[in-house]
Amino acid sequence: MDRRCFRAPRGAARALGGGIAIDFLAPAWGYWVPGLGRSSERDWDVSGAHMAERCALFIIICLGETILVMGRTFSEGVPGVGAFAAFGLAFLTAAAMWWIYFRFGHHRAAKLIEETDNPGGVARWAYTYAHIPIVAGIILSAVGLEFLLAHPSDPASPGTAGALIGGPLVYLAGNLIFKGLISRRPPLSHLVGLALLAGLAGLAVMATPLTIMQLAAAVVAVLVFVAVWEWASLAEA
Repeated sequence: MDRRCFRAPRGAARALGGGIAIDFLAPAWGYWVPGLGRSSERDWDVSGAHMAERCALFIIICLGETILVMGRTFSEGVPGVGAFAAFGLAFLTAAAMWWIYFRFGHHRAAKLIEETDNPGGVARWAYTYAHIPIVAGIILSAVGLEFLLAHPSDPASPGTAGALIGGPLVYLAGNLIFKGLISRRPPLSHLVGLALLAGLAGLAVMATPLTIMQLAAAVVAVLVFVAVWEWASLAEA
């Protein structure tokens, strides 16, 4: 096959990677322009309400796409008790992710960026950079949940375990950074949840191979535990 067939896609990928790099590095460098220098975050005219709303909508879209993947994979499988149980665990995972982000994190951040005298700074760190691992965690979780729905009774391979545990772990880490930036105090519930997921990863590697279903149930339990802990602590406060 003529190698020239691969030049356009490879060049497009490089251009896309370069564009993404510029897009995410530009705020850190103050949108530096040769001859003009860099700007200050306090100079940026940012609408706090608009920024919070757009980022929240993007998270909803990512979670919605995850549910669509779940539904498609479930519909292509063989109906049975195991399939319905796997679908229930997958849906609970998405619901717990929604709860962790929207119950307190989104509302507190939206209020902060609307009331702060430096919305540019909040937009740069909390809404530009902290949301990268949040979105990445949702995407990786979707991969793991697709494995779960396709092969619920199979042993958890390293790749499957990495997706099932790694997605929620990255997602929790992103929420930890996000909430730490807006409240100046990282939530203890998220730190404990990350430790539990790390321990679960070690168990999946060292112990007798768990089934994908067992591993998914343990991950859901950790996410619900984190969500309930945060809800109880902040409700009491």
